[in-house]
Amino acid sequence: MKKLLIDIDLYSDNRDKEFGCSYFYHSDNKGVRSLVELATYAIICRKCELAACIESCPNEALGRKEEDKILQKYNMKCTSCKSCVNGCPFGTIYPEMTIYLVPRCDFCLDKIMKDEVPACVKSSPEGVIRYGDFAEDKENNILAVGRNILVKAEHWELNGMPKKAK
Repeated sequence: MKKLLIDIDLYSDNRDKEFGCSYFYHSDNKGVRSLVELATYAIICRKCELAACIESCPNEALGRKEEDKILQKYNMKCTSCKSCVNGCPFGTIYPEMTIYLVPRCDFCLDKIMKDEVPACVKSSPEGVIRYGDFAEDKENNILAVGRNILVKAEHWELNGMPKKAK
């Protein structure tokens, strides 16, 4: 089955560009933001023991999943104050990820099941989001985030140094 591959490093270089989204409720394309949020929290976040992003939120809108320590945003509590953005010493949380209107992505599962290319892939600048036969490849920093999404990003080791792809 084909999957979506999101290149977080390319997204960082192109986040001011437009992406299309075929999800009905995202006519102005905010769905890509939730894809990036999911990928960033799962892969790039350093999962700090004393998470300044969580502690800085005045509304308790950030937490952690117990099983894997991945950040979780509670959208009904988030007021887009961006305290978490300022609190993270590593710049993991992008300001556009904390907008008040909550973006959602359904991963275009209906399109993927019919082997159709999602709109975000068609409009993705510089190959930020790709669709194809991809597999997890830890040597090249491509990691699975669920069954239908892979993320390519620099992986941070606990000592704070990035693990470069070969």
